[in-house]
Amino acid sequence: MSLLQIDLETYSSIDLKGCGVHRYVEAEDFEILLFAFAFDDDPVQVIDLTDFQDIPKDVLDALQMDVTKTAWNAGFERAAIAKYLGIACPAEHWRCSMAHAYTLGLPGSLDGAAKALGLEVQKDSKGKTLIKYFSVPCKPTKVNGGRTRNYSYHDMDRWQQYVDYNRQDVVVEREVRKRLERFPVPEREWQVWALDQKINDYGIGVDDNLVSHAIACSKLYTERLLIEAKELTGVDNPNSLPQLKEWFADQGLQIDSLNKDNMPELLDAAPTDETKRMLGLRQEMGKTSVNKYDAMKLGTCDDGRVRGILQYCGASRTWRWAGRRVQMHNLPQNHLEDLGRARNVLSSGDYELLEMLYGAPPFVLSELIRTSLIPSPGNRFIVSDFSAIEARVIAWLADEMWVLDVFQGHGKIYEATASRMFGIDFETIVKGHENYKYRASGKVATLACGFGGGAAAMEQMDKKKEIPADQYDPLVRQWRDANPRIRKLWYRAEAAAMEAVQTKGVVKLAHGVSYRYAKGMLFADLPSGHSLSYPSPEIKPDPKFNKEGLSFKAPDKTGRMVRQRTWGGTLVENLVQAIARDCLAESLLRMDRAGFNIPLHVHDEVVLDVPEEISSVEEVTDLMGQPIDWAPGLPLKAAGFECEFYQKD
Repeated sequence: MSLLQIDLETYSSIDLKGCGVHRYVEAEDFEILLFAFAFDDDPVQVIDLTDFQDIPKDVLDALQMDVTKTAWNAGFERAAIAKYLGIACPAEHWRCSMAHAYTLGLPGSLDGAAKALGLEVQKDSKGKTLIKYFSVPCKPTKVNGGRTRNYSYHDMDRWQQYVDYNRQDVVVEREVRKRLERFPVPEREWQVWALDQKINDYGIGVDDNLVSHAIACSKLYTERLLIEAKELTGVDNPNSLPQLKEWFADQGLQIDSLNKDNMPELLDAAPTDETKRMLGLRQEMGKTSVNKYDAMKLGTCDDGRVRGILQYCGASRTWRWAGRRVQMHNLPQNHLEDLGRARNVLSSGDYELLEMLYGAPPFVLSELIRTSLIPSPGNRFIVSDFSAIEARVIAWLADEMWVLDVFQGHGKIYEATASRMFGIDFETIVKGHENYKYRASGKVATLACGFGGGAAAMEQMDKKKEIPADQYDPLVRQWRDANPRIRKLWYRAEAAAMEAVQTKGVVKLAHGVSYRYAKGMLFADLPSGHSLSYPSPEIKPDPKFNKEGLSFKAPDKTGRMVRQRTWGGTLVENLVQAIARDCLAESLLRMDRAGFNIPLHVHDEVVLDVPEEISSVEEVTDLMGQPIDWAPGLPLKAAGFECEFYQKD
């Protein structure tokens, strides 16, 4: 008995997708319906708990012993078993096949992974229908006697199908796991995954009063806009594009689309004050989304914390974390200087004062999203993030020595880049000097050009539009001339990857990075010990660039594996982001060993939930800035601050 494979079918009146598993299992009616399991290669057994069948003693013993348990999306099984059976499920004793699939660039659904792997056994296609029938509340009707839930005895034939479906899931999960084990995850990464589970289980506090008022304020403001729009246009539904297009046409303005990119042109062309005002109203209505507040509200557990909002290896190309539900990785930044006062006004429910002080509610509500997340009582947040981590990593990988010298010294990479690009004295790029204007070009080029970006990337990174558009191309060339080794790295990486595929061998780069072909996969081996995966690599002529190009398969938005092309700049981007991610993982492990509670991390930033009078920003930034044994010579540095609610410094 070395491994226990588990799959559960459950019931809860709380929506799993919208609320997350930690909230889902808190429902009073939550229960495990079916418990399917198999030890090693033994036949799969299904325990029907609705029929008062007992879970075998050897299974219960294994759940409580240091026996490896495995499941697809093991976080679900861990939470369900802990809640319903009262058995602690430390993540160190579990393995997650979904996480393993993500590490190989495969879909995150069992069905998608099984198909991508070409397995003979496949997931039962009737599953979604059966889950909808037995595992979620049903709508009361005359036909079903007004009941709100379907039990096994309401349709015994269908229930037997559900039992068979549960059994088949373990069969498929086991076959997927065996196939994945041909490409093992390093033990260190299972430690990172276990810590990820610990972080997700710990969760982060939510200011429910603030969130509730944000939702209410947005609703009132939206209703006000709709009333004005109806009075202005006379249409029944101002959110209806066809109705609005007809109204605008009657006013002499032809409209194909009302998306935000078209708005400046439409506002200029508006023939009357009424049409201009309606366009403005439409813009405002598009800004009133409170999806993140809604997600926090839905997912907040009974103890006031939202959990399970981070997905290990969710960005499988680089192994970076992805957001779930609240989507922490695309939160708007905050720029208000008096966030505390704005929070207090919103929390008081005085929406008129809020609008008087800060203007239209969508702006201030967007500014306050981060501040909805709060530390535990008696604690404060210590927030720390790496400084210019990607610029440091790419310079280290490429041995761009002048950049490394900057980071080992004053660290002013934007000024140093501008100095090198324009051949001007570094000391003159300071506020008040005429050469300070070049800093913006150095900054935008640093952010845009590292992975082969051109004028389009410059335009995207030039947020403040400080650079004339006709200067983008020349600046790209100047940056590349200033960073010849980084530019060379793009072509070295592409050549190495293609050679590995062609020779079905290993091609080394520098700093512990190599490309390796094995068992139909291209791997980028990283110095930390794990590997990025490019399934089914191929080299074929690329007509766009009139040369041979590298492609591989990756999941699209539906989970279907589709072929996509890549090149040296993107390969280097993958390497850099993956190594930066590994630096973050190393810091998380260090902080956990030091006894810190970690409620959240986002991109290259760590948020700690720390009791007052314990630790300091300096201790945390020192931990993050310590050298890493697998990355000798990589100059790391972190900066941080303390706060009483989450925010950007």
